[in-house]
Amino acid sequence: MIWLIAAAVVAGLPLVFSSAGAISTLNLVCISIVFALSYNMLLGQTGMLSFGHAVYYGLGAFFAIHAMNAIPRLGLPVPLIVVPIVGGVAGLVFAAAIGWVATKRSGTVFSMISLGVSELAVSAALILVSFFGGDDGVSTDRTKLPPFFGATFSTQLEVYYLVAAWSLLAVLMMFAITRTPFGRMCNAVRDNAERTQFVGYDPHVIRYMAFCFAGLFAGIAGALASLSFESANFTDLGWTKSASVIFSSFIGGTGTFFGPVIGAIVVTYLSLSLSDYTSVWQLYFGLLFISVVVYAPGGIGGIILYHLRLSRAGALAGMMRAYLWVLIPVASVLAGAILALEFVVHRLLGETASISVLGLKLAISSPSIPVVSIILIGIGAVILKKIWKFLEEARSTAEHLAQERGVLL
Repeated sequence: MIWLIAAAVVAGLPLVFSSAGAISTLNLVCISIVFALSYNMLLGQTGMLSFGHAVYYGLGAFFAIHAMNAIPRLGLPVPLIVVPIVGGVAGLVFAAAIGWVATKRSGTVFSMISLGVSELAVSAALILVSFFGGDDGVSTDRTKLPPFFGATFSTQLEVYYLVAAWSLLAVLMMFAITRTPFGRMCNAVRDNAERTQFVGYDPHVIRYMAFCFAGLFAGIAGALASLSFESANFTDLGWTKSASVIFSSFIGGTGTFFGPVIGAIVVTYLSLSLSDYTSVWQLYFGLLFISVVVYAPGGIGGIILYHLRLSRAGALAGMMRAYLWVLIPVASVLAGAILALEFVVHRLLGETASISVLGLKLAISSPSIPVVSIILIGIGAVILKKIWKFLEEARSTAEHLAQERGVLL
């Protein structure tokens, strides 16, 4: 039932967000969700922290681009809807070739191998210009492919429905994998590889299979990106792309299947929207990532799951009242910190005219800016310190009630 609701929501989104920019954003969100969930098969399901997952995303994108160029040139009757299969197969083949060695060890060794493979891939992309196109990359024209029941995919709306359909299929397949005995064994390898080996399963083989599945779905995500944007560049293979999927997984939470979905939506939206408000949006992005890792290691998905359990125990109302009490001082501290940060950054950049904070124009030369920021931080911190005990008591009471009713361990 939940999948039918998800399909209906995805199908209806263009009716609400109908502008060209909004539909492009929806395309990017769908692709990011598939990419993040493929990464979570490694990190969340099997406990492997990869710094080079973008390699399979990028290779899927490049092979899909070349397929889209080759199909009309060779006169093949292949429509655009099957091109993601090319990307998925490319990701799977390279994951199968690299993964056997990379997954022999887990932990830091695996992470370093993945980082090395990422650097090798980027270097190879700059050397093999005939395939990767050098700095300019490779481009294509998807409308040259044979139409599919009259659809030429010349508009962003047609492309959106194609990307959304493939994304839903990929998400459903990855969810199904987590419910199989293989998915359970991935969790067992993540939690205790030695015990898994003791009961007769080879942790290396389990890690290798998870790596191959992750490469398959990363390749599909890369292919969806290439047919959506009609281009692929060496940056699709690099560290920046790998970092984006790590951010999505950690911010959304790796402990639940839908955590990376939430993370992909949040990260994609913030990366596109924050740049409209401030030139140092990456700084805020990094602070958000650090805050989540330190104060909410379960990510947004973990926070939602925690409060759903409190709600099932009938203990959520007290927590909500406590949150309302701390909302104003927290907002005061954040506003003061943002104001101070924007002031310092713009002074360091030598900008003396004005700064823009959330749409408000403030004169940089005004001494009121640092004064106001200090007042906001100071007042908010003092109030927060006084009422934080109230929040802790409310949380303790709610958790105790939830534990008594058996919905929280």
